[in-house]
Amino acid sequence: MTALLCSAILSYGQSQRVHIPLADPTIFYDEGIYYLYGTGAPDGFPVYTSSDLINWTKKEKNALQMGESYGTKGFWAPQVFKYKGKYFMAYTANEHIAIASSNSPLGPFKQSVQRPVSENGKQIDPFVFKDSDGRLYLYHVRLKDGNRIFVAQINEALDEIDETTATECIHAENGWENTNSATWPVSEGPTVVKRNGFYYLFYSANDFRNIDYSVGYAVASSPAGPWKKYKSNPILSRSITGKNGSGHGDLVKGRNGKLYYVFHTHESNEKVGKRLTAIVQISFTTGDPSTVSTKANSFRYLETDNKLPAKNVD
Repeated sequence: MTALLCSAILSYGQSQRVHIPLADPTIFYDEGIYYLYGTGAPDGFPVYTSSDLINWTKKEKNALQMGESYGTKGFWAPQVFKYKGKYFMAYTANEHIAIASSNSPLGPFKQSVQRPVSENGKQIDPFVFKDSDGRLYLYHVRLKDGNRIFVAQINEALDEIDETTATECIHAENGWENTNSATWPVSEGPTVVKRNGFYYLFYSANDFRNIDYSVGYAVASSPAGPWKKYKSNPILSRSITGKNGSGHGDLVKGRNGKLYYVFHTHESNEKVGKRLTAIVQISFTTGDPSTVSTKANSFRYLETDNKLPAKNVD
């Protein structure tokens, strides 16, 4: 009986917990379900769901599929949000930014007119922020003399930015933000939250292939800045996680009221490979502006149960 059971397992596969291989991840919470998206497919954006931030299930269909919205390659860095009763996905494709809509967080996210929000040079890594006065802002990265983080107002239709409002927020400088002294310095992956009248801009610095890819933040009293970088940056790095290439993610508030930052690391400390999705808990201190820190020993990878053929199981 045991031999037959083992034979069946070897023939039909074995359930195994595996790390989720998404880069530039984001988690959207809606009506009791967490939705995870990220860079990881050549033809759109996969989506995973969870009810507890621990057990994740990959859906069969991409949330956004190439051909149903703008872009033919380079599907990177999505952000999902709800606005006026619909769900929207801001994302990068063909090194431009587009925004598609859906009636469900699972998608399909589509555009009736397939075009980017701006064609003024290469722009990546979108983050749409709605301020308390109702104004909408698109934080993003412009590829000009390095990867530089900008902000611009975007219209209510979410299909065009006002270039006259485009303002540079920050760029990478020497030190932790450019440990290789690269001629093309990188700051990217913006996320913005507002607390007690202050704006907090989380960002990553260094090329993503650099082992020192890390996360810091800056504070401002208006959506366009000026931004003051936290003096003790980075708040998330390989010295904290033990994993090379720790960066580029988004904030999510759990049902328990705790705040998390979801991000990616290199596949291993030996190679970049397929980047892996991870999460840490972060906190804001009291006081205005607050200080942000990463909770010690809160790092963990996000995992899913996959059916793998026996030949792929060690």
